[in-house]
Parts: sequence; C-alpha cells; structure tokens
Amino acid sequence: MSGRLRVGLLFGGPSVEHEVSVVSARGVAQALDPDRFETVPLAIADDGRWLAPADSKRLLESKAKRVRSSDGHDGRLVIDPAAGGFIHVAPTGGSSPVRIDVVFSVVHGWGGEDGRIQGALDVAGIPCVGAGVLGSAVGMDKQIAKALFQECGLPVGPWRAIRRGAWAADRAAAERSLLDALGLPLFVKPANGGSSVGISKVKVAADLSHALEIAFALDAKVVVEAGLSVREIECAVLGNEAPEASVLGEIVPSGEFYDYAAKYEDGTSGLLIPAPVSPEVGRRIQAHAIEAFQTLNLSGMARVDFFLEKQTDRIFVNEVNTLPGFTPISMYPKLWEATGLTYRGLLTRLIDLARERFDIERNRATVREV
Repeated sequence: MSGRLRVGLLFGGPSVEHEVSVVSARGVAQALDPDRFETVPLAIADDGRWLAPADSKRLLESKAKRVRSSDGHDGRLVIDPAAGGFIHVAPTGGSSPVRIDVVFSVVHGWGGEDGRIQGALDVAGIPCVGAGVLGSAVGMDKQIAKALFQECGLPVGPWRAIRRGAWAADRAAAERSLLDALGLPLFVKPANGGSSVGISKVKVAADLSHALEIAFALDAKVVVEAGLSVREIECAVLGNEAPEASVLGEIVPSGEFYDYAAKYEDGTSGLLIPAPVSPEVGRRIQAHAIEAFQTLNLSGMARVDFFLEKQTDRIFVNEVNTLPGFTPISMYPKLWEATGLTYRGLLTRLIDLARERFDIERNRATVREV
C-alpha cells in the first residue's frame, strides 16, 4: 500500500474513564510517526454520540477534558462493510465516507475495551489495535478473567464475586459471607472497570456496605479480594502469536492503594523501573505475564498486574488491562521505553501487529460449496 496509512484515533466514550481516554489520545496523536501515518481523530461524546473528524481534531488540539455533543456537530455512525470504512452522517443529512486503514482505540472502560467497539470494527472490515472481541470481553470482566487464570493454573489471590441482586436480597448475610471467606482488609471493585474507579479498601467490617454501594453504582457485579501485604508489580506484553514481556515496574502508592488520583492527578506515587526484584522472581513474573496474555486469547498489547507478597515473594496475578493508558505518565509505554522501544516505535509496532492479525484472520479457510 502506497502513501501514509490513515489511522483512526478513537477516544472519549461513555465510561467513567472518559477523561483518561482524552489524555491518552493526545499522547498518541503527538507521538505517531507523521511520515508513516495520517491521524484521523474520531471522538465519542460522553453520551455515546460521535463527532466528525474535523470537530474531533479541534477538540483534541484544545485543552478540553471531555467530548461534548451539545454543539450540534454530533452525528450517527454508519458501518459499511463493503466500503471498509466509517461514514459519519451529520444531523443535517449530509454524509461523506471516511476511509480508515486501521483504528487505534483508546476508548477505555465500558463500551470501549469490552469487545463492543472491536466487534463493530470487525464487521466493518477495519483492523483494530489490541485484543479482539473475545480477549477484550474476558479481559474486561475481572470475575471471568480470574476464573480462567485459576482454571489454567495461574496463581490468583483469595477472592469472591457477588451480584447486585444477591446482595440486595440480604445485605447482612452477603456481607457476612464475604468477611468469613476473606477476612479483613478487603478490596471491593466493580467487575468491569478500570483506572481504579469505584475501588475501595475496607479495613473495618462496618465499611463494607458502603464500599459495595460505591462499586454496585458502576456495575451489577462486584469482585472482592483479600487485602494481602504485597508489592504491586506490572509487566507489559506486546505481540500476537509470539508475545514478549517487558522489564518489570513497581508502583509505590502514596496512599492506601494506587487509586485514580494517584494514577492521573497528584503524581505523588512512585514508579520504579526496573522493579527491584531478584532475577528469578522477575523471570517468573514475565513468564506468568505471557501465560495470562495467552490464556485470555489476547493480541497486540496488555499490561499484566501482579501482587508480590512481601514476606514470601509469592506471586499472584491480579488482573490484565487489555487497553492500558497511553498518557505521558502511563506505565505501559514507560515499561517498553525501559526495555528499549521508544513511544513512537511502540505505536508503530502496535499498528503493524493489528494489521498482521487482521490479515491472518481474513485469510482463514472458509467452507465452500462442493
């Protein structure tokens, strides 16, 4: 293919990680190699409406924290598989096709990294950076991911899952069951979410009910984990059929845990790259990171988060983020920079991997009439 590839940079979306997505998009837009790629911004407002590329570009170049659709420039998205691209249809009725060679989505959270956008792009016939439909869906759901890790023999810390209906039917019994099974302290998380939004650390039993209320406001299913005495270690994975693991990084939270403010706002938590672990522990974590990546049928990229027990050096797989942050201070690109791959080089590699996976899937044998 001659000329520059047109990269649809998808950002915004309806999830609680909307603002993180906007910051990630600015980082990617500034770092993409202009000699190889033409960036086509595609913004999704917080109410789910899409903006045309020109309006998306203006927003990305501004200092706006959120994508709004109240200015009258919003439209609806039409997918035309035969055209192999997006078409934005403005409210006035005018339409024009927007050709896209590959999509780089940084729509974090619900609606963005749970397989929905990936499925739409697959139907449209457009390669997409990162995991496909299955990997995105199971990676997003902490309960499903943990169950799969356990099934495949990966080490996972003590945990339970509970649905909103079961909790509402008998709060006292449900909370007592969690406390009996896991003890204190506990971490309470929405099953589908990211950036530590909605997560609470529970140190006394009386606070469990409020923590569950916070989590259930964001999801109908909640994961509760035993609060172990651990270090937080992260490993970046890159690749398709033969994924590679980066050097390790350690997060040193400034507060009780690495919450949203610590990740994106106050900048007071420490990031140690490379993580100060023994070579043996490091190799085991890297091996587990690749196993977790393959267990969830992932491709392109993922950041695998681990707990390393302080007293024993026992390793636990905590969770996998199939669409890690790409802000200037995000761990995923920092880990690859420390491994020897620049931010620009990482973005180029991810786009190449997306096209590689797309070509492989499109060339699969199909049933033919005899």
